Amino acid sequence: MTLTSPDRSGQSPLAPASRAIDIIGADLTEASLTRYLRGLPAVDAVGLTNRAADLGSRSIKATSKAWALDKIISLIDLTTLEGADTPGKVRSLVAKALTPDASDLTSPRVAAVCVYGDMVATAAEALGSAKGEHAPGGINVAAVATAFPSGRASLRVKLADVADAVDAGADEIDMVIDRGAFLAGNYGRVFDEIVAVKAACQRADKSFAHLKVILETGELNTYDNVKRASWLAILAGGDFIKTSTGKVAPAATLPVTLLMLQVVRDWHRLTGERIGVKPAGGIRTSKDAIKYLVAVAEVAGQEWLEPHLFRFGASSLLNDVLLQRQKISTGHYSASSYVTID
Repeated sequence: MTLTSPDRSGQSPLAPASRAIDIIGADLTEASLTRYLRGLPAVDAVGLTNRAADLGSRSIKATSKAWALDKIISLIDLTTLEGADTPGKVRSLVAKALTPDASDLTSPRVAAVCVYGDMVATAAEALGSAKGEHAPGGINVAAVATAFPSGRASLRVKLADVADAVDAGADEIDMVIDRGAFLAGNYGRVFDEIVAVKAACQRADKSFAHLKVILETGELNTYDNVKRASWLAILAGGDFIKTSTGKVAPAATLPVTLLMLQVVRDWHRLTGERIGVKPAGGIRTSKDAIKYLVAVAEVAGQEWLEPHLFRFGASSLLNDVLLQRQKISTGHYSASSYVTID
């Protein structure tokens, strides 16, 4: 796909994404997309932060904590995204995804393992018959792509990155948007790239890997920008909107995730379609993760507390959850050696 460069009037047509045409109309151009995004109601920053603080202060009953811990595990994308990743490390990650707690086989499995594209085949092979959402207790393979984490590459390179991961067996693609283009107000370029990446997610059997669109909210500067980027990603065809790469501070925060949950709630009210949300980066403890569960239930609804609609992007979170589960089971905390070091 070739990206268009809008003329001075902003009337160059954009890629014909069906969602955007349904909402904005057949006159889908840089100008009409910009009008739509800039016409969204402004975010009440004070109200948003106060609401997040209120939700974050909620407690759950002790009888609900065991359920919450198991739910968190089932929503985790267990992640390793380091330059020093090896096939052995990825196989170890998969082993932990399959059996999070070898001493307690009642522990649920995680939703997915998330790796760089060149590690997809290794992860898929290690998962074996447990790979994919349709397998009993299935675990998906998610791959970061599009020149993750910076997104600074040509579209040709980004699409090749996606296609390679899909061909290797990725069930999900986590792409990064071009934040520079977005912050420059070139919404059409960001939109067209997402549409092109979505097309590149098509498999040989004509099905599509799920597309998670990473906004890198820590670089978007304002809540209004986060809201616009969220709507843009959904209009262009994203299946999930994701906060962060985990490589930029701040990564996931409760107010930003709350705002994104409000967007998917409003999209559902408008269209009847449910879009997923994935906070990623910086969520390390069960206590913090439970705050996000409360926010999901209160803002989007209980229906979102399923792996196809909500995920935690995390590496160390699972260990804390396992220690908390063990505390409920035995009445005391185990040493850190109870869990593996990722």
